[in-house]
Amino acid sequence: MTKTVFVLNGPNLNLLGRREPGIYGVATLDDIEASCKRVAAELDLFVEFRQTNYEGDLVSWIQEAGEKNAYVLINPAAYSHTSIAIQDAIRSAKVTVVEVHLSNIHAREAFRHHSYVSAVAKGVICGFGAEGYQLGLRALAAIAKEEENNGQSLKGA
Repeated sequence: MTKTVFVLNGPNLNLLGRREPGIYGVATLDDIEASCKRVAAELDLFVEFRQTNYEGDLVSWIQEAGEKNAYVLINPAAYSHTSIAIQDAIRSAKVTVVEVHLSNIHAREAFRHHSYVSAVAKGVICGFGAEGYQLGLRALAAIAKEEENNGQSLKGA
């Protein structure tokens, strides 16, 4: 059975490819979307790929994922370090979340070392550039398979 993964992208990720390529790489968000869809097809996943610069949109999409019994691969970008609202949405929606970051947030400025999302995520992938999204999809596919094999839900952190 094909599972849906909401791939959610936060603020400024629409600028990928031209915003600080030394930190974030040269892949555009369109490039990442294409690679996610390609990998998802191999893994029997359906990807709903979205980007916003607004925190409330991310909260609404997380709630939508919960209503649709979907998984979430999220790059909350700067909201990782500030958004209790996103953390609460994940907890309330009871969705399985993998957090992804292009850069290694633990090797950057001190304020980036803490993520509110990490506290409610099943796992965190950071520092592998655009490849991190593919790793996240593979992790979610493995979780979906385990759930299917066990006949139980592993949703939540």
